[in-house]
Amino acid sequence: MTITSKVKDYYYLTKPGIIRGNVMTAAAGYFLATRSGFDLQLFLALNGGIALIIASACVLNNYIDRDIDKKMKRTKNRALVTGKIPVRNALVFAGLLGLGGFAVLYVYTNILTVIIGFIGILSYVGLYGYYKRRSVHGTLVGSISGATSLVAGYCAVSGHFDGLAALLFVVMAVWQMPHFYAIAVYRRAEYASAGLPILSVERGFAVTRRHIINYIILFIVVASS
Repeated sequence: MTITSKVKDYYYLTKPGIIRGNVMTAAAGYFLATRSGFDLQLFLALNGGIALIIASACVLNNYIDRDIDKKMKRTKNRALVTGKIPVRNALVFAGLLGLGGFAVLYVYTNILTVIIGFIGILSYVGLYGYYKRRSVHGTLVGSISGATSLVAGYCAVSGHFDGLAALLFVVMAVWQMPHFYAIAVYRRAEYASAGLPILSVERGFAVTRRHIINYIILFIVVASS
């Protein structure tokens, strides 16, 4: 195995698509809170710290889900499933990424942003990792971590959690649900083979579609507030 292919394995272990999405929402939160000009150092530190923390969470998620991943077509070739990356190496990698991310946020942002980062990684790796195997509400739990980057971007600038920060959290959490449920419909067979109790598996397409419509309506309501 070449060095280039090994680097690629570690790179994809971090789920770069998820990182990009969270960096974009963190940047959006930053710009929503900015009132007195653009601070390049803060902006870069915020997004760099968030990227490292999300990468750490994704590597840990790969570690926790490797038994599930081997049962699904789209994930069965992940490096921790095939053994391309040893489990110990992945855990060390995740630890270094997380420490680096939190160090950047601590030095260049504020303690509130650090706390939000902890909430994000704990809710994704811990709460979501637990509930998605045991409850149809695991998707809703997962939306918590998905909303933290937007709030972190806002609080990195404002330095406090206010009503707008709370509204941004709710808007982002609700926005994710139709997207998650659409994937649950599209990937139903794979989730069923892995034994995950997602809504489309446990209660069928009709119920899932109603939830999608309800969350779209709820999103319109909260986004208009």
